[in-house]
Amino acid sequence: MSQKAKQHLAIISGRSGSGKTTALHVLEDAGYYAIDNLPAALLPALVEQTQDQALTEYDRIAVCIDARNAAADLERFEELLDSFPDDINIDVIYLDANSEELLKRFSETRRKHPLSNRFTALQEALEAEKELLAPIANGATLTIETSQMNIYELRDIVRQRVVGDETGSMAILFESFGFKRGIPTDADIVYDVRCLPNPHWHKDLRTQTGLDRDVILFLESQHSVNDMFHDICSYLQRWLPEFQVNNRSYVTIGIGCTGGQHRSVYMSERLMRHFTPRFDNVQVRHRELKRAATQ
Repeated sequence: MSQKAKQHLAIISGRSGSGKTTALHVLEDAGYYAIDNLPAALLPALVEQTQDQALTEYDRIAVCIDARNAAADLERFEELLDSFPDDINIDVIYLDANSEELLKRFSETRRKHPLSNRFTALQEALEAEKELLAPIANGATLTIETSQMNIYELRDIVRQRVVGDETGSMAILFESFGFKRGIPTDADIVYDVRCLPNPHWHKDLRTQTGLDRDVILFLESQHSVNDMFHDICSYLQRWLPEFQVNNRSYVTIGIGCTGGQHRSVYMSERLMRHFTPRFDNVQVRHRELKRAATQ
């Protein structure tokens, strides 16, 4: 007798305008049975009704849950998850963006926020939505901050981090960024490499990035760079397995320098190469380089 496949349930949530629909469509295109705006109270019934068919079309299900749910059901979200059988693999993916960006997106699309009315302004609706969805946000296995992403970057992130993890093992993302544009709010661990020698102050290196050979050779020649790399590796080699033992599906490690062009890019790439043989799913993303490419 063939063994029943372990069903995968991906629950997508987040504030309106953060990209939930885009994420759901990515999973649907990848073969997930997708359901938009399912009442949270129906999740246990959905799992129960589809588990016997998990070998066929219901082995992977993606459900979008938003603030239109009853507040009482959202408050007991953790209790709902605990009611699921142990043989189901659950990912809770929470998307968000800063309020200023969400206001801008609503202004551009002229869409109506589901919680706004003639008594509730858009800003107030966004804050109320954040409070309602807090139980889901607090229990998320993966948080994606979309403030600085376009739709194509968001699609890539969902494909890489959710669809791309077919092994069921912990997915590790090294993300370079520039402190002058803010720390990624979805980072679990952040390292500051601004104390390292800066290629920006060398005229022939300024226009290059941490992906370019001349910058790589310059940084590799610096003792402090190599010392920091080994210190970061020592910490992660000690503690990443502990994250994995505690059933963490995703870990995002932010590496920041001033502008996100040289030191953080180099260090993220080097760390990615170091840990790729040690874990099944290791990825790298350069936030500011993607931004520059789209401008």
